[in-house]
This record gives sequence, structure tokens and C-alpha cells, in this order.
Amino acid sequence: MSAYRIAVLPGDGIGPEVTDATLLVLDQVTARIPGLHLELTQYEAGAGLFRKTGQTLPKQVLDKCLAADAVLLAAIGLPDVRKPDGTEVQPDMMVGLRRALGVYAGVRPVKLYPGVNCPLTTAQKGIDLVIIRENLEGLFASYGGGAVVGDAAATDTIVITREGTRKVAEYAFGLAARRTGRPLDGRKMVTCVDKANVFRSFAFFRKVFFEVAAEHPQIAADAVYVDAMSYFLVRNPSDYDVLVMENQFGDILSDQGAAIVGTLGLAPSGEIGDNHGLFQPSHGSAPTIAGKNIANPLATILSAAMMCNWLGERHKDPLALKAAVEIESAVSRVLAARKFMPADLGGSATTTQISKAVADAIQEALG
Repeated sequence: MSAYRIAVLPGDGIGPEVTDATLLVLDQVTARIPGLHLELTQYEAGAGLFRKTGQTLPKQVLDKCLAADAVLLAAIGLPDVRKPDGTEVQPDMMVGLRRALGVYAGVRPVKLYPGVNCPLTTAQKGIDLVIIRENLEGLFASYGGGAVVGDAAATDTIVITREGTRKVAEYAFGLAARRTGRPLDGRKMVTCVDKANVFRSFAFFRKVFFEVAAEHPQIAADAVYVDAMSYFLVRNPSDYDVLVMENQFGDILSDQGAAIVGTLGLAPSGEIGDNHGLFQPSHGSAPTIAGKNIANPLATILSAAMMCNWLGERHKDPLALKAAVEIESAVSRVLAARKFMPADLGGSATTTQISKAVADAIQEALG
């Protein structure tokens, strides 16, 4: 039997709704794949908890996350729950959780599914790329630091290390080797996205990237400035396979990536380290629609598929790998049929209807 302990953090806003939707799908896929067992345990964390207790991520919950085989997080943060300095509490939890888990590669697939209307006229060959953001360094390394001089000036410092850059670049080339290549022609390639023409830190990032690229001659490698890449993602998205970049650039471009494939509601993510994996949708907690049963759960469901794939690769487990394939395939079939489309894709299907449609598609495929 393949058994895994999953720490589930429903969080805030629509988080509990998309969590319930995702657990329905996971229950279905595990019921249809004999020998695969996921022990899914929910823990409270996030802005709602901070409002009650003054903590976003209690130590006992963090310990459970560290002890789990993977962490599945739905959404956290509420705009009206803030610290005394006026900032939201969400970054405290996310940065703290990422640092504790050591998840250095933020992996954000950008995929155009059948049945989804693409806002671009330049995507005839399809969109299927992955944005990888270095997850612990870059500008985000200044979180909790920085300096404010009176009311006159403020600074934050970007941090790029050889070890951090090498690790995320190695991950990018390893991922490219497992993928089928860019939609344009099937060529496997990794593109470094930076601002090396202006900043020494990014020139160093690029230097280390090409050192790693030389160790993977079977994978093509190139580099593009971030401003140019924001243009190319709209003009020629099928030209790209795996993109790797500094934290802040990845944070921005991954949202652009979600836009070109229709919605953040189809934007899953995985945050990967040497020993831990954290999986969550790229969207926020959307408190204005919480409780209305209209949130799109597919990004969370696809994040769960990424979780199963990571568990399968990490443990060489064909059952977990099969679960990942079946979940994503079911999502693809539901979208292609266009019967249960979420509001953010122009439909009127409820959260519950969408999750049931995906679960039913799994049942139909696996019997």
C-alpha cells in the first residue's frame, strides 16, 4: 500500500470551499486506485486564526506540516485582518512556512486547456509552459528586514546566492527533461529570465544558470530580459517550455501566465524543496465571494494533482503518479465538455457542481 500523510490548510475566504471540493476529488481518485491511501488532516491557520488568537501559523501546526509527506494549502489572507503596522498577516505565514519547509522552487504551470477561450490570438500552437520562481531569495529575502529612514526613504535588498540559484536551475533542467518540450516544436528548453543588463545580482544569476546549463547539454538553454519576456509571453507563448527566474519576477510573470490561459482559477502551484512539498492555488482568498458556492476550485484540484505527481516521483510510486494523471485528465475533460464552467470562465456552475463533475469524470474513467 502507498500511504501518505497530508497536512491540509483550508485557510481563509474561499479556502474552505475549494478545499472541500478538492477533498471530494481526492477521495474519489483514491477510492478508484486500490492501494493508494491519503491521510488528509485539516489544521487551522491564516488570517481568521490570527483574528482570534494573534497567530497565523501556530508552532504545533507548523510541526504537523514538517512531519507530513506533503502540505496542501487552499488560500489565506483577509484584507481587513492586519498587524499593528497596517500590513496584512498573510506574508508572515507564507514566508515563514516556505522558509521552514525549505521549498526553494516555486513551480507554476501555465497551460491552456481544451474548452477554455484564450484571450490571445497568438496561441494557435497552444500554451504549455512552466514558470519556476526561486522561492526563498531575491527581493523576498528582504521580507521582515529592509530599512526605513524616518519618513523620507525606504530600502529593501535583493539577495542572489550561488547555492540558491544552482538549486533552482537544477530543478528547472530536471523538470524540462521530464516534459515533452515547448508546443512550437517539442524542443526541450529552459529560459533564464532576468535583468542582467542592469543589475549585478541578475548578471550573477544568469552566470550560474549557464554553468548549470552546461551540465545538461541535451536541454536547450537561453536567456531573456524580464521586460522582453512579458512581451513574448503575449506574442509567442508557444515558444517556451520552462522559465526560471528570481522570486519577484516569478511572482509577477506567473500571474500574467494565468491571464493568458484564461484565469487564475486554472493556476495551480507547487513549492518544492529537498525534503518537503507545499501545494496551493496561485489565487487569493477572494473573501467577497466566500460562502456563495461560486468559487472556481480547479486551481486547487490541479494543485492536488501536482502533489500526487510529486509524491509519485519522490517515492517512485506508480499509484500516486496514476492519481496525478487521472485528476488532471478529468479536469481537462470537464473543461472540454463546457457543461460545468465556472463563473471566471463565463459559466454559471457552482463550486460543488464543478468538483462533482471532476469526481464523476474520474469514476467514469476508472470504473
